[in-house]
Amino acid sequence: MIRKDHHGAGRPAVRGAIAALAGAALLAAAGTAVAQQSAMTFFVTSVGIGQGGDLGGLAGADRHCQSLAEAAGASGKTWRAYLSTQAEGGTAAVNARDRIGRGPWQNAKGVVIAKDVDELHGTNNLTKQTALNEKGEVVNGRGDSPNRHDVLTGSQADGRAFPPGEDRTCRNWTSSTQGAAMVGHHDRTGLDDSAPAKSWNTSHPSRGAGGGCSQADLRSTGGDGLLYCFAAN
Repeated sequence: MIRKDHHGAGRPAVRGAIAALAGAALLAAAGTAVAQQSAMTFFVTSVGIGQGGDLGGLAGADRHCQSLAEAAGASGKTWRAYLSTQAEGGTAAVNARDRIGRGPWQNAKGVVIAKDVDELHGTNNLTKQTALNEKGEVVNGRGDSPNRHDVLTGSQADGRAFPPGEDRTCRNWTSSTQGAAMVGHHDRTGLDDSAPAKSWNTSHPSRGAGGGCSQADLRSTGGDGLLYCFAAN
């Protein structure tokens, strides 16, 4: 005679309940992640435009930020690239700090990186762990392969444009050959402990065999044409 295992009779139901709870937990976590990304107001781009310093001007850079943000679920905002341009001919300079709104800004995990423009350009909370991309991922820095810590800014430490003359914006973000772009280190790490090496927005100009503004030039010093993007509203 076959005996019934009364102790195991409820095991399928228990397993089902556990699976349901686990599923609910996963859905809740996913919902939290989506909610955080929809509230995101700052990120480092996961990819560059791919044409070196030729971003299609400020408008092209802004479109890149907008597209990545919307794909990540952070729509309904006006996204701007943190970039300055230099005065040229009869065109006035544009300061990166004046393009990005008033703050506060938070990353895809909900961590505030600065409460306003002054804090952003002072003692901010930008580190490798907080300067996440639009997907909430850490961006490669010094010591990683490949290093991608050079972020295009064209800006001085206070977020303002460089004076006209020596190029620091790859010809106002239209050149993929000759010129140079000022970059910052999103991981706040460089070759030494100097202030520029640790600067998020003004570490060194780009350079390279392609003229200084090619995609290969940007990669040669530890970059990939990445941008800082801020929600301006």
